Amino acid sequence: MEFEQIRFEVSDEVATLTLNRPEARNALSIPMRRDLDAALAILKAEAGTTIKALVLTGAGGAFCAGGDVKAMHERRGENSTYASRGRLREAHNRLTDLMNLEMPVIVAVDGAAAGAGFNLALAGDFILASDRAFFIQSFVRIGLVPDWNGLFLLPRLVGLQRAKEIMFTGRRIRAEEACRLGIVHSVHPQAQLMGAAMAMARRFCRAPTNAIGLSKNILNQSFHLDARTILELEAYAQATARGGEYHRAAVERFVTRQPSLFDWDAMDKDQPVAGDPSPGQ
Repeated sequence: MEFEQIRFEVSDEVATLTLNRPEARNALSIPMRRDLDAALAILKAEAGTTIKALVLTGAGGAFCAGGDVKAMHERRGENSTYASRGRLREAHNRLTDLMNLEMPVIVAVDGAAAGAGFNLALAGDFILASDRAFFIQSFVRIGLVPDWNGLFLLPRLVGLQRAKEIMFTGRRIRAEEACRLGIVHSVHPQAQLMGAAMAMARRFCRAPTNAIGLSKNILNQSFHLDARTILELEAYAQATARGGEYHRAAVERFVTRQPSLFDWDAMDKDQPVAGDPSPGQ
């Protein structure tokens, strides 16, 4: 399938989705949003079979500058309340699909993750940042409210008071601070960022993707459901996982004293694990 403003590749069960509009710091144009929807449809269909992990990144030294402010200005005459609401509701579907994608999603951020770009990164499972990356909830600078699910995701990572401070001030959060706050999983030299993200993704190719997907689905609901509901979801998920081929093979290896199918600590012991915390974490 051909895309206009993203690059989408699959190699050795790892998908790489690159926002590819570097002349605009990968701002989220309408064509790019359509490309994202098409790529997400492929990812949902292939999750756990031909694709077991996703790396999401941006081209040209930036992750994503957020909404396309120039396009907003150009269509200001047609930007009715209902049209604006419709575009945001489309974005909600897109973010829900990404956030609940039943595979690990590693986001590699180099340069700016601003506005909706910041919140797009938050929809992943792990954010790896280059040492020159920065994050900014820039909405307040142009008189807007944070969107693309930031009002839901950010306070769950950093707490309510810190989320208010980040959103109300619109200040830049450098990579090391983002790591300390829990926004970023790890910080890497710029030249090593994609290598670290890909190495982390490849490790997950050995994992039980379907079981991780079930866990992820429940974890994403764990802050707004009660304990009894979570326990019920857990029971259904565990029963499903126990009927899976991966579980049966893993148990067989355990009782016959063979090496585990998935042992994160045993992988490449002589190499640092991609995503090891930076000294600042």
